[in-house]
Amino acid sequence: MFPLKWVWENLKGYRKQYVLAICMVVITATLNLANPLISQQIVDRVLVPPSEAQRELDMLIPLVLLMVGFTLFRTGIGYLMVITFEKAGIYVATRIREYIYRNMQKQDMSFFDRNRTGDLMTRLTGDLDVVRYVTAFSVRISIDSLVSFIAVLIYFLCTDVVFTLALCCLFPVMYFISYNYSRKARPLYADQREKLAILNSRAQENIAGNRVVKAFAKEEYEKGLFDKCNMDYHDANLRANDFWLKYYPAIELTAQAMNIVVLLLGGLFVMSGRLTMGQLMAFSGLVFTFSNPIRNLGNLLNDAQRFMASASKVIELYYTRPTIVNRYGCKATDERLKGDISFEDVSLNIKGHELLKHIDLHIEPGETVAIMGNTGSGKTLLMNLIPRLYDITGGTLKIDGLPIKEWDLHTLRHNIGMATQDVFLFSDTVDGNIAYGDSSMSEEMTHHYAHISAADFIYKMEEGFDTIVGERGVGLSGGQKQRIALARALAVRPAILILDDTTSAVDMETEHFIQESLSHLDFPCTKLIVAQRISTTRRADRVIVLKDGEIAEMGTHEGLSKGNGYYAEICRLQEAIGGEE
Repeated sequence: MFPLKWVWENLKGYRKQYVLAICMVVITATLNLANPLISQQIVDRVLVPPSEAQRELDMLIPLVLLMVGFTLFRTGIGYLMVITFEKAGIYVATRIREYIYRNMQKQDMSFFDRNRTGDLMTRLTGDLDVVRYVTAFSVRISIDSLVSFIAVLIYFLCTDVVFTLALCCLFPVMYFISYNYSRKARPLYADQREKLAILNSRAQENIAGNRVVKAFAKEEYEKGLFDKCNMDYHDANLRANDFWLKYYPAIELTAQAMNIVVLLLGGLFVMSGRLTMGQLMAFSGLVFTFSNPIRNLGNLLNDAQRFMASASKVIELYYTRPTIVNRYGCKATDERLKGDISFEDVSLNIKGHELLKHIDLHIEPGETVAIMGNTGSGKTLLMNLIPRLYDITGGTLKIDGLPIKEWDLHTLRHNIGMATQDVFLFSDTVDGNIAYGDSSMSEEMTHHYAHISAADFIYKMEEGFDTIVGERGVGLSGGQKQRIALARALAVRPAILILDDTTSAVDMETEHFIQESLSHLDFPCTKLIVAQRISTTRRADRVIVLKDGEIAEMGTHEGLSKGNGYYAEICRLQEAIGGEE
């Protein structure tokens, strides 16, 4: 019952309206008795009275008007009831979606490493829509069915106990069928939701990587993968529906059997004088209302299984908590950090793999440090530790002399500017992307940082800084995207600037201009630059070479280039290539 309690918690602010809607369900369900009872009076008092002398013709019009009045009243209440329930469903879905989205913004990198994008999208859309449907529809039908059943049962018992017991003898059969269905259906619906998540993930990856697909002419291969995922989801749907169809006829036949009981037993009771014709007519009119809750039971159990499967996925996302959070009493300040960084025997272990080992490094405020190493040496991971995208698992990392875990996350990250090789640009204007870290930035400052980043190509674009770049920077070259990302990192005037191979896609002349600009920034800044070009590293105050997660070399460009290590080898190789050119 926890999922229902969870939904109730999220109805906070709309609970009074929801309870009112439930009360309206009770009223409309009780009014199901009205018309059959009025019909009974019309038959027994006007159409087929015990004797001609007892016929009350003058009661026909009042009874018909009363029937019309009850019908209009019930329709009006029902209209308000449905609207209120639908609003409640939309309200709870919106509230949960908003909370989950905010919660996702707090998650650390490990959360996104282990969750597929398509799966997250499925939970925020399809699974959450099932929760909305149950809140708005299934709860209403459940209460309506229960109240209608109890009201009709009371009337039947007050009219004829034997007749009522004859109808109720079918209930154990219905219950047994419904119970077996409920017990076996849940795994099928869980599998259905999982197959949908896989399908969405496949579609999302294909759309995001469409240029790679086309570059390798793998359209047919991707179609095959998608078709397989699509058929898996198709088969999961069929399995769930086929399983339901095995039980539905049995439930429906048992419910319809009540009509046969009414006709046979009711006819005998009328002929024996035990029931009047009006009572038989009322029984006949109410038998559908009496059996409908049992008929609905199958559909409600069907909805319940879908709800439990979907709600469990949404609840998991709802209650996921980040591992990287602010400590109690952490330091928050509006003052600019100095940019002093100290790694003291720092290690990083992810999923049992030690990716960084015993890093000892002190970076002075304003110092420029270049980091080099072969692929997989841990360069990017080392940079990700500074803004706490990952948490260290050993040693101590200090910023301005304070352990990084004692800094307020907003304060820490607000003082850090990052630009990575894998650039992500939003579907926004160039101006909007550059000013992403500070939306109040003036147009002049946006242009200033674009110039520092050698992004003057923007002026040649048709709409200049108002050009929409498209999702992930579609329409721009790799170098152009990197320069916009660099301008975005600089625009927040960070105390610590992290550039992860940011100029790898630009030409040598542009890179030289960027390096000159970075050397003469109009604000103090500690720079950590991951690079593979000697033209970049030679300008650094120090060069760090990583190998297998450890510092293999450390020193100045002049010192390391004269040695026999990795850095000297790279220097000789790049100088040879430059000489050949």
